[in-house]
Amino acid sequence: MASPLRASLALSLGLATFALAASKPGIDPLNLDATVKPCEDFYAYANGGWLKSHGIPSDKSRFGAFEEVSERNRAILQKILTETSAKTTWAKGSIEQKVGDFFASGMDEAAIAKRGLEPLKPVLARIEGLKDNKQLPALLAELHGQGLPCGFGFFVGQDAKQSTRYMGSLGQGGTGLPDRDYYLKDDARSKEIRAKYEAHIARMFELAGEAPAQAGAHAKEVLELETRLAQAQWTRVELRNPQKRYNKRTLDQVVQEVPGFDWKAYFAGRGVQLEDLNLSQPSFFQAFGKLAAEVPAAQWQTYLRWHLLSACASLLPKPFGDESFAFHGKTLNGTPEQEPRAKRVEAATDNTLGEALGQLYVKVAFPPEAKKKVLEMVENMRVALRERITNLDWMGEETKAQAIRKLNAFGVKIGYPDKWKTYPFDVARDDYFGNVRRASAFRIRENLNKLGKPIDRAEWGMTPPTVNAYYSPTMNEIVFPAGILQPPFFDPKADDAVNYGSLGFVIGHEMTHGFDDSGSQFDAEGNLKNWWTDADKKAYESRTDLVVKQYDAYEPLKGERVNGKLTLGENIADIGGLKIAFAAYQNSLKGKAAPAPIDGFTGPQRFFLGAAAVWRNHIREAALSVRLKTDPHSPGQQRVNGPLSNLPEFYEAFGCADGQPMKRDAKVRPAIW
Repeated sequence: MASPLRASLALSLGLATFALAASKPGIDPLNLDATVKPCEDFYAYANGGWLKSHGIPSDKSRFGAFEEVSERNRAILQKILTETSAKTTWAKGSIEQKVGDFFASGMDEAAIAKRGLEPLKPVLARIEGLKDNKQLPALLAELHGQGLPCGFGFFVGQDAKQSTRYMGSLGQGGTGLPDRDYYLKDDARSKEIRAKYEAHIARMFELAGEAPAQAGAHAKEVLELETRLAQAQWTRVELRNPQKRYNKRTLDQVVQEVPGFDWKAYFAGRGVQLEDLNLSQPSFFQAFGKLAAEVPAAQWQTYLRWHLLSACASLLPKPFGDESFAFHGKTLNGTPEQEPRAKRVEAATDNTLGEALGQLYVKVAFPPEAKKKVLEMVENMRVALRERITNLDWMGEETKAQAIRKLNAFGVKIGYPDKWKTYPFDVARDDYFGNVRRASAFRIRENLNKLGKPIDRAEWGMTPPTVNAYYSPTMNEIVFPAGILQPPFFDPKADDAVNYGSLGFVIGHEMTHGFDDSGSQFDAEGNLKNWWTDADKKAYESRTDLVVKQYDAYEPLKGERVNGKLTLGENIADIGGLKIAFAAYQNSLKGKAAPAPIDGFTGPQRFFLGAAAVWRNHIREAALSVRLKTDPHSPGQQRVNGPLSNLPEFYEAFGCADGQPMKRDAKVRPAIW
């Protein structure tokens, strides 16, 4: 759930009450499994009842707390969209008109079927016009400007070492499978996925009108070129290193360093003028330059046609969307059924017009008093983390001062933007394909237009209904959309112990991202700049090495382990976030005795039960296999048992003894925060 420069938490009109309802405020005893001992497997103890009473819906690859809240939110959004799209007299340009007509256009399958591949013809003609490799830069510029991914990516973001300015960045890409390893590994599962991917490509070409033999030959060409691109890509562990990823160059330097591709022609086609840019993965682009010059133009044509079809599958007649789901949903993630179209179009509306739809959502699903309560919790968490930093025995005073300075500078965004984004492009009731493409072109032009302008610190990276949260190191801010501020993450009716265990865990997680192995490399102003003494950095790394070893040992699937280096930042954030949240809960008692037990559980016990509840989930084996290769977050069970097994506060709450699985030996506990 995170971009390279953003670390995230992992996933009407009459329905507001439903959105905030839970089976029972706080902890529902029916969700527990008393047959499991809490010190043996706390995840199973705290969630076993829920796991037994819930399954995975046929249209989901996984189902847990995040999906529960998301489904409640989506029910609200569905009602908003159904009612808004039914009315055709909204003022043109109003948020209701844009949201309603966009949804209506996506639901009009008959109109989409009637148009067939007609909307693709102008772009297909441009691709067919590629007769010489020297034309490739201009063509890629045109395709990228329309939001069609192929070859590599270019976007504008904050300069990681000068966070008060925007800078362009080139990033690797160009492949259709979830990770480079799917192309490069020779295990049975990888070979099977490659074979099915090739067959999927061929079927898509056939749907577009090619004869089977021709489609099969073209699929082999696509896979061959994507494999060569994958061979040059950096691993996901390498991509986590912000220092390695920062390679500032002038445009002339890029031209010299990456021959074979006319970069000046590409950027002219994008309509941007650059003083400098970040060449995020130099070795990838050197390989890409060679491919751009050496691969025949006809093979590039085939590759680009494929990526056009793949990117637009959901906008084309039903057989294209069905075939796309057959591979990405069924084959890769093991999901038996596709979501109903209304849900898919609702998700597309949120993705395309998120802050317009978000305005309608927060009116009915996020009361102002909730924002006030969450902000109060955030500030209590800040106090707790400040105390933890002050009292660390392994960190020197110089580094502590800089850490506290960074913590004090944290920006906080809760619920929804103070200033809503506008969407100045036409939305037509009868043109779903055009609506999505116009939105993509607008979003890309909006991004490119940031060059040379002041940093927009009011901008949000998630829409209000999103069930997630994030920390941005270059903004040095933590962000909590309204969508996640609902049970079991936050319940105004629950006791403080549960809310600090659940939402406090989420808040602490995002705060700790500012000090994880990656976030700790950015200073209070959001600059990639070392603020650690050598001794303190060494002491920190000796502790994070223990985190890597702990999670490397987990084997959620037979033969497939958690990647401790890939998940390091999220694991640090889980361990630290939970510890900080517990300290904030204790502070909230203001020296008074803990409240009397509820349902037989003390306050500290309810805190940890609340923490465990947010990570409960079922997941299909195929989907888990994909996530173990690609997701920087550990699986749900490890996100509970991993952090808790390191915390003396947990041992005391549940009376865990030496030698029990949930109490790790003191010598291997990564005591960081």
